[in-house]
Amino acid sequence: MGSFKGEAVIEMDHRAVTAKFKSPHLDFLRVTERAALLSARWVGKGLKHEADDAACKGMRSALNELDINGTIVIGEGEMDEAPMLYIGEKVGSGDGPEVEIAVDPLEGTNLCANGMPNAIAVLAGCVKGEGKLLHAPDCYMDKIVVGPECKGAIDLSVPARVNITMMHKCLGKKVDELTIGILDRPRHEDLIREIRETGARVHLISDGDLSVALAALDPDSGVDGLMGIGGAPEGVISAAAALCYGGEMQAKFVWSFPEERERAQGMFGGDVDRILHTTDLASGHVQFCATGITGGDMLKGVRYRRDFALTESILMRSKTGTIRRIQTMHRNFKRQEDLD
Repeated sequence: MGSFKGEAVIEMDHRAVTAKFKSPHLDFLRVTERAALLSARWVGKGLKHEADDAACKGMRSALNELDINGTIVIGEGEMDEAPMLYIGEKVGSGDGPEVEIAVDPLEGTNLCANGMPNAIAVLAGCVKGEGKLLHAPDCYMDKIVVGPECKGAIDLSVPARVNITMMHKCLGKKVDELTIGILDRPRHEDLIREIRETGARVHLISDGDLSVALAALDPDSGVDGLMGIGGAPEGVISAAAALCYGGEMQAKFVWSFPEERERAQGMFGGDVDRILHTTDLASGHVQFCATGITGGDMLKGVRYRRDFALTESILMRSKTGTIRRIQTMHRNFKRQEDLD
């Protein structure tokens, strides 16, 4: 997979040496594609651990082909709890720039196992010193995500009905035309009731709010916003997408145990109970890539033909503001071992 090219200044023997390297976002595409292709073999088979394992192996092998000195900052868990893509794991050839990487090889393991919509393979990354991703603890986070039209108009500290009012004004839609994505959980009963009382629609998600956060950023998806409590690591990756898309995310950690809060205080400074904005979670030059595994609100899933497979992906860069949708034909993909 090629090496990075661009401009970087490296100090060596007190001399400035200019190194050239290219942006890795097209290489990142191959990473999420491989994870999607391998995990898609398990769609609808009821075996979520096997699907997740396949996605992890595919993503890890593709990352290790890149000429980067990469570190997983958000992954499948701690080193002792996850055999692959754990937090702190080194990936890449070891040559090239230092890159921080946040991954979710299979967002929506249950969705994949049950053949339901919105399972995706996703990755966000940045060159160290050019961008930053918050090293979020593995806990919950209250979130709101909206597209560029509503940027600056939302406020996580006010009731949902107030944000609904602001959104309908910014979008030029009637309230009953708004659709808000929410995880279908008992903890959201009051939130769902409040949104429905405004007249807005609720798009319930059985699992995996990252894909719907992504849809909330796209004006053509049919989803106008995401609200509710979900995973904090997924929240950081969602913020990377919001930064690239020009949308907005606000979030606040939700602690299940005192130990989670103490761990967060040791991971990053400041008030860990404050409302976090997009650039608190992801900032600078960040790149984002996702490939559909099962079809959903934003991306088509992996589709098979006689002699090839098709994938659909989205790639985004915050530095340039470019958003690419890419459909790829994998002509040599006939067996799982073709990608191992």
